[in-house]
Amino acid sequence: MSDSNEITINLVVLGRTQAGKSAAGNSLLGSSDFESRLSPSSVTTRCSLGRSCRILGIIRRNGCEFSLRIRVLDTPSYPHSGLSREQVRDMVISALAQHFGEEGLHLALLVLRADLPLCPDESHHAIQFIQELLGPTWKDFTAVLLTHADKAEEAGFSEESYLHSASSTLLSLLSSVQHKYIFLDNQKSVIKEERAIVLRKLLNFIRKNNYQVLLPKHSKE
Repeated sequence: MSDSNEITINLVVLGRTQAGKSAAGNSLLGSSDFESRLSPSSVTTRCSLGRSCRILGIIRRNGCEFSLRIRVLDTPSYPHSGLSREQVRDMVISALAQHFGEEGLHLALLVLRADLPLCPDESHHAIQFIQELLGPTWKDFTAVLLTHADKAEEAGFSEESYLHSASSTLLSLLSSVQHKYIFLDNQKSVIKEERAIVLRKLLNFIRKNNYQVLLPKHSKE
């Protein structure tokens, strides 16, 4: 996971079309590695790995500052407008094995829009898909990233009131992943301010999981 003064965390973003996966990946990396735009069809058609520069000011241990590096695997959405379920699944499994097969995956981020309700069918298909990718311990290695939180705030919701009003489907999903969730504001002007907070929350999730990693399974030949 790290050398003597540097820690690297490996993440993958998953979710449906226009949920904001690629934009979330860019926010975490502090870059524009992944193409992200409004489109009537799915934008991401292949897996792509982004790497951050060294990030300081996030981690201190025993009085010493550690630098942090983030690696994010962006993935095609599921459901996808141009790829079948099997194509997306096999592509993601292969990319996970290729990029994280030795060091392991720290967290999969299931990206959902905070400004749209989560329906039972959507939740069921998302969970089933993640189980196929990560295996039976998926709950320990999955967190929910709620994007477009700025729109929920504009509608008068705080994080607390949003969760109080959320559907039982969303609350059940959050419970299943041990309440590992983060609200992400999509306004570009506040991304830099929010990034350090989000990264600290992700590191806390990883710390609570005892810095364990999931070794991805290899795709079938």
